[in-house]
Amino acid sequence: MIEKYVDYVHNDVTLEGYLAFDGQNILPRPTVLIAHTWEGRGEFVCDKARKLAGQGYAAFAIDLYGKGVIGSGPEENGRLMQPFLDDRPMLQERMLKALEAASSLDVVDNKNIAAIGYCFGGLCVLDLARVGANVRGVVSFHGLLSQPGNTHGKPITAKTLVLHGHDDPMAPIKDVIAIEKEFTAAGADWQINVYGNTMHSFTNPHANDPAMGTVYNSLADRRSWDSLKNFLRELFEKMPNER
Repeated sequence: MIEKYVDYVHNDVTLEGYLAFDGQNILPRPTVLIAHTWEGRGEFVCDKARKLAGQGYAAFAIDLYGKGVIGSGPEENGRLMQPFLDDRPMLQERMLKALEAASSLDVVDNKNIAAIGYCFGGLCVLDLARVGANVRGVVSFHGLLSQPGNTHGKPITAKTLVLHGHDDPMAPIKDVIAIEKEFTAAGADWQINVYGNTMHSFTNPHANDPAMGTVYNSLADRRSWDSLKNFLRELFEKMPNER
């Protein structure tokens, strides 16, 4: 496996993505962008990139905060994330810049790109679909679902999969219903998988804070990853070899 760090710039902020791919194949291949949680581009998403690279994809863990910027805990994580929640056009521009950076890489088949995201990153990839970015599909893992306010009336062409915990306090039922209506009105091909007795951050083995609503769920973690693999198979038709 080959691992590289890729610098790119948005609004004078230097960002650092993490690229992983199987070095035995030098040809461009389907690629998955990975948007990070409110913590930043830490080991959690880099590990997901390595798992996807092991299945034959190129995987690019994007950076939204800035090179080397990682939150130290909930207070700092919230401070880092909030400007993007307050300025969704800026968030969307930064996501498009990450897509542009990935598309320029030799190993990337820029006609076959998907994007996945976790928590805050789930919101980010949904916004990528909302602005009509050139991606085949997006997948949100326990993502925030609130609408951005600047994409009403835009068609959504990217296939969309939302993987959601029923008991997630950060994305209540009203938000699930709202996104169903939003994506239907936009003509999207959308799916929502809802896991019962499951809270926010269900894919993170270190999540164990019921009071905050962030609790790991091994069953939902496995089921959601299987759903991702099936989604990518359908999305790209010709699948890289899985390991």
